Amino acid sequence: MSETIQNNKFVEITYTVVDQKSGEVLSAIEFPLGYVHGQNDVLAPEVAEQLEGKSAGDTIDVPIDCNRLFGPRDETLVFTDRTENVPEEYREIGTTIAMENDKGEIQNFIVTRMDDKTLTVDGNNPLCGRDVVFTLKILTVRDADEKEIEAGGADPGEIDIDDALMLPI
Repeated sequence: MSETIQNNKFVEITYTVVDQKSGEVLSAIEFPLGYVHGQNDVLAPEVAEQLEGKSAGDTIDVPIDCNRLFGPRDETLVFTDRTENVPEEYREIGTTIAMENDKGEIQNFIVTRMDDKTLTVDGNNPLCGRDVVFTLKILTVRDADEKEIEAGGADPGEIDIDDALMLPI
């Protein structure tokens, strides 16, 4: 009998995120993402809930209304400035810039557009305002060891940083 996903199980998945309206693949994670079910919030609650009871080899589709998850798009979080006013290390589409507001709160902005004279950053989550489908393939389900439970995922000492994948925000 194969193990099923439940609390304190180590789970590895891959997934794609597809915009329901356009059919565009917004993100595809082919490097296994490992986590301990019930021990962290690496996945949206709707996704984690749908994984309960599934086994290695299963594939599931989970529709998500990203307005519920991230809130509606806020156009006041989109700024355009002259490129010359932006440090050179931030002059690339997809770069994340952490900015602090007057209350000391950190907000991440992503460079979304650039031309010869201007650069635009957006503080909205890239999934904001979209209806998407997460398609998850379950690769591994097993009992998590104590270190994994404590870390909420793979033991950090066992992760090869060269194999790590930077996920988009």
